[in-house]
Amino acid sequence: MLVEPYLFFEGRCEEAMAFYTKAVGAKVEALMRYGESPEPPPRDMVPPGSQNKVMHALFRIGDSAVMGSDGNCSGKQAFSGFSLTLTVANEAEAREKFAALSEGGTVTMPLGKTFFSPSFGMLTDKFGVGWMVLVQ
Repeated sequence: MLVEPYLFFEGRCEEAMAFYTKAVGAKVEALMRYGESPEPPPRDMVPPGSQNKVMHALFRIGDSAVMGSDGNCSGKQAFSGFSLTLTVANEAEAREKFAALSEGGTVTMPLGKTFFSPSFGMLTDKFGVGWMVLVQ
C-alpha cells in the first residue's frame, strides 16, 4: 500500500513544478496536457483554451512521488489541513531548502532547534502549500 500526495494547482501546476525543481531538486517524470489526452475532458470541467494546461504530472522529490494537475484551472487553489514534510540530512541543507521553499511564501515557524529535531521549521509556499522542513 502507498499514499502519495496529489496537488491541484488550479492553473499554476507548470509554474509550481519549475519552482520545486529549483527549490528542492524535484524531477519531473511525467506530464500530460489536456490537449494530449485521448479523451477530452467534459466540456464544463476546464475553461476553453486550457489545452496547454497540465492534466496530470508526476514529479519526484528525493525518493517521494508527488503528483499534480491544473485541476479545473479555476485560479483558486485551496490547500489546507495538511503539510508536506521534507526531511533532510543536516542543518545546512535544512536552511537551504527552507529558504528556497519560503521564497514568495510565508514562514509560520522559523527554523530552529526543538525537542525532536536540531532544525525544524514550517512555511506556506507561494502556491499555498504547507511545508515542514526538519532534520531527523
